This record gives sequence, C-alpha cells and structure tokens, in this order.
Amino acid sequence: MSPFEALEELVATLRSPSGCPWDQEQTPRSLRPYLIEEAHEVVDAIDGGDPVALKSELGDLLFQVLLLAQICSEKRGFDIHDVCDTVREKMIQRHPHVFDPDHEPEADPGSIAAWEARKAESRPKDRSMLDGLPSSLPALLTAHRVGEKVARVGFDWPDIEGVKAKIEEESIELEEAITSGDQEAVAHEYGDLLLSVANMGRFLGVAPEDCLREANHRFEGRFRTVETLARENGDNMHEMSLAELEALWAQAKELT
Repeated sequence: MSPFEALEELVATLRSPSGCPWDQEQTPRSLRPYLIEEAHEVVDAIDGGDPVALKSELGDLLFQVLLLAQICSEKRGFDIHDVCDTVREKMIQRHPHVFDPDHEPEADPGSIAAWEARKAESRPKDRSMLDGLPSSLPALLTAHRVGEKVARVGFDWPDIEGVKAKIEEESIELEEAITSGDQEAVAHEYGDLLLSVANMGRFLGVAPEDCLREANHRFEGRFRTVETLARENGDNMHEMSLAELEALWAQAKELT
C-alpha cells in the first residue's frame, strides 16, 4: 500500500461508524475554514523557508482535501480518484505544448496569456473570462488576477508609463475627494488607487500580494525591535513623542 493509499484508508476509517465523532459530523461547508487556514499555513511555511514545516503543512492540507473528497464520495458520487482523473485531464488539455506532439508551437507557451487562452477554449461562449475567480480571494490578489485576465484581450496599458499616469490620476482624484469631505467618494477613489497600484505589479514582474505580505513582515519585525529597544531604555512607548519613536524606528531599520 502506498503512503497515499494508507492516508486515504485512514480518512475513510475516521469517517466510518467506528471512527472519530468530529470527522463524522463534518460537511463540505464546515470544512471551509479549515481548508483556508491550512492553505495559509502552507504559505507561511513557504515564506519561512523551512522544509520540515512545509512538509508538515502540506500534509495537513492534503488531509483536508482527502477528508472533503471522502465526504463527497459518500454524499455526491465522486471520490479522490475521480478528482485526480479530472485534474489530470484538465492539465493535459492546458499543456498541449507538452503533451500533444501535433500542437503548433506557441511564441510563449508558458505565459499567463497562453494559459488563459487555453482555458477560454473550454469555457462556454457566454461565460465571462472573469468567472471562476473565488470570491474569498484576498482583494489584492483578486485585483492582480483580474488584470492578468483582461490583459489577455488587450485591455491593458501599453507599458508601465501608462500605469504610472493612472496612479497619478487616481491620486489626484483621491485628494479631491478628501478635500470635498465626501466619505463615500473617498472610499471609492481610494479603492481605484489601490486597484491601479496592484496592477503595476504585473509590469514590474512582482506579485502585489507577496510584496505586501513581505512589507507587513518587515514592518512587524522592525516594530517589535522598536518595542524591545524601548524596554531596554526603560521607556514607556505610550508616553514617548513621535520624534522619539521615529528615532527608535531608525535604529530598528539599521538592526534589521
């Protein structure tokens, strides 16, 4: 028995009448938060660069997938093998440059545009190319993916200068909204500015979600250092001036 088969059997046992009450009562809907949590923990392990942690977190995510597939085999008529067959067939169709010897060579077969074009071939004609993006995706990631998708049909800036100009335009409109005191307009224009900034990532060759996550980590690490420095100096941060805090921040940047 392979490790995968052994894990599959373990999950079936947990769901059986003699299994675990918690596993027995789960439904696809009840597993949603656990799937999301485990996926985020995988990302954290990747960011941490720890292969042992990544192995563990991938296992936890795989367990959730197998548990969900087991429930579906009991209630919805398909199992993990059907899931594997479906995704295998899909990947073969999406990679004709790899699996189809008669496929005409593409200029850039591994590009996002090529991938989206292949997906469009199997999409119903009346379906939007934006369909299929999960509503639970982080907003910044959604902005990036929407930009990638619409760019496939040429709905995009010709170069990074166009994005810069759009960001400047949205900044001006946000400033006008702030001056007007209209909070609804402020929220609207702020959203437009964030959308434009998110789209710049495609022209810079970076993923905005990853960049912001790393920026958050840097800020958190430096602020924790500020807290440590304040404690070592015997200072109460709540009583310090902004100038004093900024001085500690400068120290923290040098240390990290």
